Amino acid sequence: MPEGLVQIGEVAERLGLSLRTIRHYEEVGLVVPARTRGGFRLYSEDDVQRLALIKRMKPLGFTLEEMRDLLAVTDRLARGDDDPGLLSRLHLFEKAVAERADRLREQLAMAREFAEQLRRQRVNAAKAPR
Repeated sequence: MPEGLVQIGEVAERLGLSLRTIRHYEEVGLVVPARTRGGFRLYSEDDVQRLALIKRMKPLGFTLEEMRDLLAVTDRLARGDDDPGLLSRLHLFEKAVAERADRLREQLAMAREFAEQLRRQRVNAAKAPR
């Protein structure tokens, strides 16, 4: 195997993604691994980092199109593109992530509140005379 490249199983293990998920991201064009003559996928460290970024975006509800857009921005910046619009778009993503994280924190607080309410109800029901 070429140096610095890993197979899909190692990528899946490192990132905690299923093989199916990684293949899906390839099918929709979010990551394009190299291939051996036998057709085995080989991932560079950049590919692995790209998949890690996608994994972080998924629970925040980003669409495939939004993922593509962010990846295009980060790719261009990594190549040294100094288009000021790229930094502006990156800033918009940064704001979107912060807003979505805030919403998730609110949902988590409500879920904890709900769990505590159920716990109190269970404890009170267990104490009630029968």
